[in-house]
Amino acid sequence: MRRANGALSTYTLSGEGWRRGPSETLQHVLADLLHWCDDTQRDFDAALARARARHAEEAGRAAG
Repeated sequence: MRRANGALSTYTLSGEGWRRGPSETLQHVLADLLHWCDDTQRDFDAALARARARHAEEAGRAAG
C-alpha cells in the first residue's frame, strides 16, 4: 500500500495544482502505463493478468 500511495501521489496534482480524485488519478496512471507499454512494446494485458494473480495470492496469504 505504501509504495502504491507513493507512486500515485505524483498524479494527485495537475500542472495547475488542482487535486484529482482517486478514480481520475487511477485512470491517468493506467493510461500512462498503457502508453509506456506501447512505447516499449510491453504487453499490458499480460502484465495485468500476472498482477491480478499476484494480488490474489497475496490477498489469500493475508486472509489465511
